[in-house]
Amino acid sequence: MKLTDFRKDFGPGLLWAATAIGTSHLVQATRAGADYGFALVGVVLVAHLLKYPFFEFGPRYAAATGRSLLEGYRDLGWWPLPLYVALTALTMFTVVGAIAFVTGSLATQLFGDGRSPFAYSALLLGICVIVLIPGRYKVLDRLVKVIVLLLAVSTIVAVALAMTVERPAATVRAQPLWDPRGFAFLLALVGWMPSAVDVSIWHSLWTLQHAKETGRRPTLAAARLDFNIGYFGSAFMAVLFLGLGALILHGSGVPLSGNGADFAAQLVGLYSKALGEWSRPIIVVAAFTTMLSTLLTVVDGFPRALRHAVELLVPRLGAGSGSPSLYWGWMLLVVTGGLLLTSVFRGQLTMMVDVATTLSFLTAPILGYLNLRVVTSDGTPPEARPGPWLLRLSWAGLAFGVLFGFVFLGSLIFRV
Repeated sequence: MKLTDFRKDFGPGLLWAATAIGTSHLVQATRAGADYGFALVGVVLVAHLLKYPFFEFGPRYAAATGRSLLEGYRDLGWWPLPLYVALTALTMFTVVGAIAFVTGSLATQLFGDGRSPFAYSALLLGICVIVLIPGRYKVLDRLVKVIVLLLAVSTIVAVALAMTVERPAATVRAQPLWDPRGFAFLLALVGWMPSAVDVSIWHSLWTLQHAKETGRRPTLAAARLDFNIGYFGSAFMAVLFLGLGALILHGSGVPLSGNGADFAAQLVGLYSKALGEWSRPIIVVAAFTTMLSTLLTVVDGFPRALRHAVELLVPRLGAGSGSPSLYWGWMLLVVTGGLLLTSVFRGQLTMMVDVATTLSFLTAPILGYLNLRVVTSDGTPPEARPGPWLLRLSWAGLAFGVLFGFVFLGSLIFRV
């Protein structure tokens, strides 16, 4: 593969990374380190490993067939596509609301003008609509490359310096992991680690849109390389964020606040304590722009996928035509619903994030199974189907998700 050719194909994997390196890393991984030290590093890495096939199947299928996973769902029968729409309707408001609230909370640290996290959430969602409503894929593609690089550099430096700072003696014991509270957090951590499985569908659509913009469809090898760079970069960044929480907050007796503005202040404090107070403006900008890129991708991803799903379900609307009105309509619905949910959860950032991530965890095995069915179906060229090790890993990931999902639901029933 020539470097010049790959540079043309490079992009959708970073969009995936921009979506993943957001709430799951900034909020959940940092909380994991603060509460449990380095004990959950293995959980973060295993979550990446077990979910890897389901995310990889998105660019694999798009590159091999020139179609999105949604076309694959339709080809499986009458039920997968409506099921996807139903599951998306169940989760989309909590996802957009949680990410908007985290981003708005960081905006209070960046601008410091007295506005509430909710006010900033509304303002930022409005900005996303203005930027994306024409369907400008190029804006996403170019913006996230700069943002992800900025965050990666600042986070690596912060962790390196945090390791040189003398840690005070622990004043409190680590949180117990296997009590009801600990187990609920474990599921919430895994739910969006590295991201919700829905993003695999968006990735297949981004791959096709990128091919349309560049005038060339990527080879299977190029699409997988692009994805792997983003995916393994996400795993590396998750460990770094967990490390910051473990190195600076674990055992300090200072709990992370569930209030949005307070949590954002603590998060920024993690970096500035490691790097020095001089770094605070840089860190605030890096963290804020990271969450803003995630917000942009989810505000684009849900409407893009739902528009295409509806066009496939109702052919008279113009299957595959990319109807702008459908895109705008879904975007306004997703943004309005997310904002209304954010207003309900004001001051309860971590609760809102936990609800969103838990719902994503419970729906992940369903979407993962559908992705597996698509890439092993007759619609996928034999040479592009996953090999034996990837199939075994897929079934292991499905078994893990189903087992822990039933355990979680059982714990809720018996608790009641």
